[in-house]
Amino acid sequence: MMKKRPLRDPEAAWVRNAAAVRRVGAGAKCACGETRPHAFIQQRNPKICHACKRERDGKTFMDKHHVAGEANSPITIKVPVNDHRAELNTAQYDWPKAILENSTGSPLLARAACVRGFADTNAYLVEKLLLPHAEFCELLDSMLTEKLGPEWWRNTDLGKWAPNASRISRREPK
Repeated sequence: MMKKRPLRDPEAAWVRNAAAVRRVGAGAKCACGETRPHAFIQQRNPKICHACKRERDGKTFMDKHHVAGEANSPITIKVPVNDHRAELNTAQYDWPKAILENSTGSPLLARAACVRGFADTNAYLVEKLLLPHAEFCELLDSMLTEKLGPEWWRNTDLGKWAPNASRISRREPK
């Protein structure tokens, strides 16, 4: 998996996480398998995450995430509620308070929030959207290599995507 960006204030992040663990209990686990403390409904027994409660209540499990923070931009993207609370919101908690709140409406702070929000959202999408596809392709390549040999793609339509495809297609078969 991708290495997470270093926190601006690791001590404050630790305090926030410890408080979340205290609110839901150490080792909390939802029936769906969710274990991230920020994804749980506080002081609830049995333990239940926001996504499961919404599903149970017949509501959407998607949230609108303000990428740059609500004080800085009206732009939102839809994300699963548990990821919104446990990933994207917690990333914003690490921003300088002046940027997240932008109480004066500073256009420079709003733009700084856009940059930070894009960086956080991009890292989230890389981890949740792109890397699983890379891991899938790596596993599938390994399986195909085992079943069909080390150049399983030769003489197939997939060969055109091979690196240096023109060089490979000129080689004589082994």
